[in-house]
Amino acid sequence: MTAYIDSSALLKLYLSEPETDVAFEVIHRFRVWTTGRHTLVEVRRNLTRLLSGRDLSAARRAFSDDWGNVTVIELDDSTCEHAAKLAEQTGIKSLDALHLGAAAVAGAADGLPIITFDRRVKEAASSLGWAVLPE
Repeated sequence: MTAYIDSSALLKLYLSEPETDVAFEVIHRFRVWTTGRHTLVEVRRNLTRLLSGRDLSAARRAFSDDWGNVTVIELDDSTCEHAAKLAEQTGIKSLDALHLGAAAVAGAADGLPIITFDRRVKEAASSLGWAVLPE
């Protein structure tokens, strides 16, 4: 089974936050993870912003290991066009629209679930009738 995992969900695997256990459980229900190319930038930026020293080094290593197994949706013309249309339709911000565009390319409209902890992404994806986790 495959799921689209946005940055807000993926970050929870490397940080100790209230929703970390839920994220770990939901994400690991799926054998195949997919996400947009920009997730690499978002996760690494936020790890550096939130962690330091050994914690940062360990989180970077864990993320690098996981990233090697992620199916990446490239932000090509088609994906960006999907994102632009979805931004126009839902009013969502640009980076969040890129997640929705990448999720659309991956198959969200056909039932591929999106795992997110971002309220705006969750609301926008739900308004499109897409499956969003956690519920």
